[in-house]
Amino acid sequence: MINNNNTTMPPSSAQSSTATNAQSPGLKTYFKTPEGRYKLQYEKTHPTSFVHFPLGKTITQVTLAPFKDKPAQAPPSTSSSMSVSSGVRSAASRFLGGGNGSRALSFVGGNGGNKSVSGSSRVGSMGPSSSTSLTGTSNFDGKGTYLVFNVGDAIFISDSNSQDKDPIKCISFNNAIPVCHAFDPDAKDGHDLLIAFVTGDVYLASLRQQLQDVGKKLVGAQHYNKDGCVNNPIARWHICQGSINSIAFSTDGTYIATVGRDGYLRVFDYKNEQLICGGKSYYGALLCCSWSVDGKYVLTGGEDDLVQVWSIEDRKVVAWGEGHNSWVSGVAFDSYWSPPNSDDSGENIMYRFVSAGQDTQLLFWDLELDEIIVPLRRAPGGSPTFSAGNQSSHWDTACPIGTLQQAPSMRDVPKLSPVVAHRVHIEPLSDLILVQESIISGCRDGFIKIWSRPGFSEIQSNGSDAVLNTTLKEKPLTGKVGSHTYKQ
Repeated sequence: MINNNNTTMPPSSAQSSTATNAQSPGLKTYFKTPEGRYKLQYEKTHPTSFVHFPLGKTITQVTLAPFKDKPAQAPPSTSSSMSVSSGVRSAASRFLGGGNGSRALSFVGGNGGNKSVSGSSRVGSMGPSSSTSLTGTSNFDGKGTYLVFNVGDAIFISDSNSQDKDPIKCISFNNAIPVCHAFDPDAKDGHDLLIAFVTGDVYLASLRQQLQDVGKKLVGAQHYNKDGCVNNPIARWHICQGSINSIAFSTDGTYIATVGRDGYLRVFDYKNEQLICGGKSYYGALLCCSWSVDGKYVLTGGEDDLVQVWSIEDRKVVAWGEGHNSWVSGVAFDSYWSPPNSDDSGENIMYRFVSAGQDTQLLFWDLELDEIIVPLRRAPGGSPTFSAGNQSSHWDTACPIGTLQQAPSMRDVPKLSPVVAHRVHIEPLSDLILVQESIISGCRDGFIKIWSRPGFSEIQSNGSDAVLNTTLKEKPLTGKVGSHTYKQ
């Protein structure tokens, strides 16, 4: 499954600079927002010598991997006896194609109902692997923050706080295309990097060991195929008839949102395995979703070029944003942004979120709850009003729990316009990450840019980890997190 050829791929700063310059003709290295100027800090990409044309176009996804203190060594475990001890691994196991048959549920074909489905279990074999150091020597000291991204049939690892554009590590796979990956900083067994493939196979590996063991095979990786093994997957959920394009957990881990090829958002009670609510896009598939840090709202984006804002309390769309000229490939609430005002109750009344599109643009949006005015019914031949009167039926009541809704009429839902729009790449954007000191954007061909936020000083070239080390510690917004009161 994994390529055995240990082809040397030496770094070349000159080649990287040439590639980057070719990637960004006419693009500004900064953009302005109401809070100040975002400035391009670093650029990352794959080596120019890397060839991935035989695999055609693949979509680059980016994972941020901040290392904590070196974890205590745990006894080695085999794939047949390994327990699911992290949220990342549990999430992956639930959405693989197979299961052990004892806890397999299907949510397809009904509004909220689920039924048991049969499944089988078998252990997949571990394939050969190879990894290549692109720097020649290992300077890994067990600290720092790294970017993991996929291009073609390879995974690349870059030091996020280094000015070098080229990655420091490459893991190549033969005829198996990585489609997504995740990093679990709290993995007690050391298997902190999860890589999933288009075939349904999943590898659990140690990113720390990969950085330490330069030029060796994929170290200590455990392989799970789509039909599962003794302990994984722990359950199987049949969500929809097409592919699942994105999943996102609420901050407190209570709920999980999924979007897929069929164009539906589905929100589940994760522990009770129950569909809470969901609805359809205006057109085509949904590609991405994201939670507000307080768990009250979910963003979705997709092939209708729109961003939808869902209220979990009301179980319906409360706003939609128009501004992209192509598919929306990434959305994220900015939990580090400080709203200019708040009400006396201490609850959030304003949110900032960002979207990335295949039109190569980043869009910034403000969701001000006081300004989301419920539209009224449109009189025949007339225009909608926004004053007191007979409300649209979309707002009459909260939808019953477990109901999948059709898209409401656009005239019945308030429209948002972006406060900032900036073209950041020449290729369609494929991923978006917001951290405390920066915003990370990635395009589908493997070019990544790190934009420093207003007010943050330049990062020195002495290996400072100040920029991205606080990624996983979200700044809590004012108000209660995870306190939901559903309307019946």
